[in-house]
Amino acid sequence: MTKESVLALLRQQGDYLSGQEMSRQLGLSRAAVWKAVQALRDDGYEIASVTNRGYKLVEHGAPLCRDEVLRALGDHPWADQVTVLDAVDSTNTLAKKLAAEGAPHGTVVVANQQTGGRGRMGRRFESPSGVGVYLTVILRPAVQPHQLMHLTAVSAEATVEAIEAATGRRPGIKWTNDVVIDGRKCVGILTELSIQAESGLVDYVVVGIGTNCNHGDGDFPPEVRPMAVSLKEATGRTINRNAYAAELIRQLYRTDRELLTEKAAWMARYAADCVTIGKDIQVIRGTEVRPAHADGIDEDAGLLVTWPDGTKETITSGEVSVRGMYGYV
Repeated sequence: MTKESVLALLRQQGDYLSGQEMSRQLGLSRAAVWKAVQALRDDGYEIASVTNRGYKLVEHGAPLCRDEVLRALGDHPWADQVTVLDAVDSTNTLAKKLAAEGAPHGTVVVANQQTGGRGRMGRRFESPSGVGVYLTVILRPAVQPHQLMHLTAVSAEATVEAIEAATGRRPGIKWTNDVVIDGRKCVGILTELSIQAESGLVDYVVVGIGTNCNHGDGDFPPEVRPMAVSLKEATGRTINRNAYAAELIRQLYRTDRELLTEKAAWMARYAADCVTIGKDIQVIRGTEVRPAHADGIDEDAGLLVTWPDGTKETITSGEVSVRGMYGYV
């Protein structure tokens, strides 16, 4: 418990505390204190040290781990169902496996790194170690699949709320589910569901959210760099990943409770944050690319567009490029 005692004392102090004073308060030798500090650093905690001042815990430098996420989450209904892993191939893939094995509603998988992170249409989602938060929640709403048409959009809006709470900066949303800041992507969302064969009801749905938190230039592949941004780059501050993960869980819990009963309110907020509305766009369906104008969002998060000939349509699938974003000029 020596390591845990030193961590608790540093957290309680909040400022520099000398090794001598730590020894006195904990009843440990100076050597034991030093070894505990080194062990915490080996675990990933950032602990500053200054001669004649002692040690200080850098709060945002804590490693992404279950103890820290739960400490930030507090007394929450999903707390006992949160798993935090150092590395996994894909949080969505693992969550689907767990769901198929009977994992309950509200099961949350968080990872420090994904070795095979996935985005929409099978694209790779870069998920380097130590800088992002990769999180998937399992939901089991006993509804028809068409009743969840707006889930991905609402999950994006929940992510916007979590980022604003954690950083003070409110991002926008590129239809359908890219969370963006200044035209660059900081979050990717992938929603996947399974349907019960006999009833036709949803068996489970997994909502995966990958967030670029503390990425720097070297953490993005060259082909992604022009289109990607991290929360740290956007705000100028290192992000406490444990606090952000906890806030994201809180917002997803709120989403789950209000998904059907407060649908109109969520969609109104989504429309207000959707940077696609009012822009010239390209609608990409397979090899077909057509220009259009984005007019608004319908009640199920479909994109209302006007084609060059004046006809109107609601887009519910396909890719949309927005003029001025991701290289579309």
